[in-house]
Amino acid sequence: LKPYLRTCPATSPRRQAPLERLCFVTFSEKEQQEAIEHIDEVQNEIDRLIESASEEILKVEQKYNKLRQPFFQKRSELIGKIPNFWVTTFVNHPQVSALLGEEDEEALHYLSRVEVTEFEDIKSGYRIEFYFDENPYFENKVLSKEFHLNESGDPSSKSTEIKWRSGKDLTKRVSQSQTKGGRKRQHEEPESFFTWFTDHADAGADELGEVIKDDIWPNPLQYYLVPDMDDEEGEGEEEDEDEEGLEDIDEEGDEDGEEDDEDEGEDGEVTSTIWFRLQDFGFSIWEIYLVEANIKIGCSSPSSICTTNNNC
Repeated sequence: LKPYLRTCPATSPRRQAPLERLCFVTFSEKEQQEAIEHIDEVQNEIDRLIESASEEILKVEQKYNKLRQPFFQKRSELIGKIPNFWVTTFVNHPQVSALLGEEDEEALHYLSRVEVTEFEDIKSGYRIEFYFDENPYFENKVLSKEFHLNESGDPSSKSTEIKWRSGKDLTKRVSQSQTKGGRKRQHEEPESFFTWFTDHADAGADELGEVIKDDIWPNPLQYYLVPDMDDEEGEGEEEDEDEEGLEDIDEEGDEDGEEDDEDEGEDGEVTSTIWFRLQDFGFSIWEIYLVEANIKIGCSSPSSICTTNNNC
């Protein structure tokens, strides 16, 4: 017999309320074994419900995967109208960009379309296809990599053999650097993005494949639209310079106000034109019209004229 510690109620002679004290309750080996068997039966019921839920979830995923296909097709057609959409998307993605060298980026400029296809039962695998325009790197029009379960039920993968053009194999690239003695030393650079097509070592944990399928493919636009931080910093500096320039212009305008009053336009309006750069709206030169001491700024295009209230 093995003891089991629990609290047992007892009554105090001085107090009607029950007190708690510790006592030992013993269970036989037979009782423990029966409890274990019952636990196992309950656990089997839990597992059965989990499996049933997985089957229901799979059916729902299959249903909506079919419903999404026409929209994926429409999206691909629209993406085809935007030059360099996919290379920009990959460069802006933090994990994928870490795998890209300069030559990889150049090759991906010829990438025109990406397709991700999940197999009918979804669990058994998926295929990623890259469609390329004619390019100087390889002859293939389509490069694909497929993830599936092999005959033994283990994750496996296979891919297109890349037909590299002479001297263009990015998976075997070697870089040269200049030494102090003027000699050129060769050293291997990090693996190319394209080595992913030949890497089948661990198909069950292919990080790049999972990123493309689960992160990029559902919504590539979010990465295409990621702003370039370097450009933003550059624009910020230019804006600061423009503001300083405008302050200088205002000071000069106060000093030369009398001279400006002598210059009158055809309609009797005092006019002066100042040119400066404003790249935020896509124009390199804009005009500030100073008419009757009111600053008027062209808003929608360089040729637009504003009203006295500065509204285009």
